[in-house]
Amino acid sequence: MLDECARLLDEAGYDALTTKEVARRAEVPIGTFYQFFPDKQGLVKALALRNLDAFLDSVATRLAVSSPSGWTDVVDLGIDEFVRMKRTVPGFGVVDFGEVQATPGGPGLPGTQRMLDAALENNVVVADRLRSLTTDVLGLPRGEDTARAFLVAVEAADAVLKLAFRAHPDGDPDLIAECKRLVRRYLADHLG
Repeated sequence: MLDECARLLDEAGYDALTTKEVARRAEVPIGTFYQFFPDKQGLVKALALRNLDAFLDSVATRLAVSSPSGWTDVVDLGIDEFVRMKRTVPGFGVVDFGEVQATPGGPGLPGTQRMLDAALENNVVVADRLRSLTTDVLGLPRGEDTARAFLVAVEAADAVLKLAFRAHPDGDPDLIAECKRLVRRYLADHLG
């Protein structure tokens, strides 16, 4: 059902996404759909969580394989993985980590900024999960200052990458490079 949701998001967008159409495409009775998801928002939330888990798993795998020399390599790796997913993972261009994009790189739809967690905005969840994943690997300091730095870095990257995908369907390479430079320079003040 999540795969069909993702494909339908790419084909028709969020507004055309219906529980009935997802169930039809997945070849399951609508009652089965409602056993797993309470509604369209619940389905999209599950897709966003799956996307975040896939992103973090991929980053963790790449970290283990590449043995980064420092946090700047991790910045590049994380941004590269996000861009790869935007380009190749069905539905990720519309619903990456929860915020539903009405148009590629456009503003999110109201009410979708807290899809991953009812109390926290999506980027707070993403920043916290990235920090947890990389802090031990890189020997970064723990604490409120590091948490804030990760949040600002994720917010900045999110904004610039949205711009990159508004400018070009595959993400403007110059803007992607600027995103990396911006995040690296910002974090240099906080992570050394």
